[in-house]
This record gives sequence, structure tokens and C-alpha cells, in this order.
Amino acid sequence: MNPYKKFLITAVFCFMIVLVESCSSSVLVDVWNDTTYHDSPLNKILIISMRKNPIQRRIWEDAFVAEFSKQGVKATSSYFLFPNVLPDTNQIIETVKDNGFDGILVIRLLQKEAEANYVQGYVTTESKTRYNPFRNTYSSYIQNVEHFGYVDSSYIDSRAMEVWVVRDKERLIWAATSNTPEQNTVEAVQNDIADLVIPSLEQSGIIKAAK
Repeated sequence: MNPYKKFLITAVFCFMIVLVESCSSSVLVDVWNDTTYHDSPLNKILIISMRKNPIQRRIWEDAFVAEFSKQGVKATSSYFLFPNVLPDTNQIIETVKDNGFDGILVIRLLQKEAEANYVQGYVTTESKTRYNPFRNTYSSYIQNVEHFGYVDSSYIDSRAMEVWVVRDKERLIWAATSNTPEQNTVEAVQNDIADLVIPSLEQSGIIKAAK
């Protein structure tokens, strides 16, 4: 095989691997649930994304509302009730009572965590052309070109998610942290995180499994 074609195929293959890795999914870590919770599944949940940015707040809340709706759970985005600013504790308590919510899902953005990845160096074989001014001729030769390794730093967005039951007295029954690669946009990861949360809540009996 032509050395240049071999190099091109290898480069494309490596690029595809990097592309897949950069689009890696979000993951849930430090998942906890109250194993003593045996009440009936939650049916009406208030979704609160603790973000001052109104656009990101709406995107995250609507994503979870859509996922809960697929499970037959009635969920409401907090911005429908508080469109301008985030509700404080007293407003949340009053809203829960007035609207008959039996659960609350709270999403909070944590700090960004740096993640260093070493990119391995490699050597390619390239065809070069040399000009001889005395003979006015060109000649070709093969040369190895070394591409040195380097450290590539990226950041992981961490979010804390908590589910509270508020039927009689407020009580934390589920909590987890999600890690999301920085390369992904909020729109790209919102449903991914919701898809991870829903199965965990079903397994814990906090919401009813979809039929």
C-alpha cells in the first residue's frame, strides 16, 4: 500500500476514535437512595434547576419533564410558576402545598473538574521531493516524521440531583452526581442525563416503571 494512503487511513481511524470519545455519554456517580422508603411511587413532581441563566434553567427542567411524562408521571417545570427568578424555600413550600406535589427533583451545578489525558505520539512515513539546482532535476525520498505526544486537558461538568418526597414531611429519598464532558452542549446531554436518572428512580421504587 502507498505510504501516504496508509497514513491517511490511519489518521482517519484515529480521528473517528477521538470523535467517539469526545461525544461520550454522561455518567451517574455516587448514587444513593433511601432503602427504607416503601411508600407508593411519586405521581406529581416539581422540577427545579438551580440555574440563574434562564435559558439553561428552562432547558434542563423541560428535559426532565419530558422524561417523566414518558413514565406517566406528571411533572412541572418551576419556571412555569416562577418565570423570572428561582423560588426560595418558603415559596417552594407554599407551591408544593397549593399544587399538591408529592415530590421535588432539584438539579444543582457543581464545580468543573479538570481531567488530563495524554495523547500518544506517533511516527508517519512521508514522501519528500528534493531539487538539485546543479542538474536541474528532482528526486523523491522517504522520510520518517515524528509527531510528539502531548497532554490534552478537558473539563467535566458535575451536577448534583436530589429527589425529595413531601407528602407528610420533607425527606430526601434519592441523590446522585452526574459527570458530563465539557465538549457536549447542554442540549446534547440533557436527555442523556434524564435517561440515566429515570431507570435508577424506577429501580428504587420512587416512580412507577413504564408499561
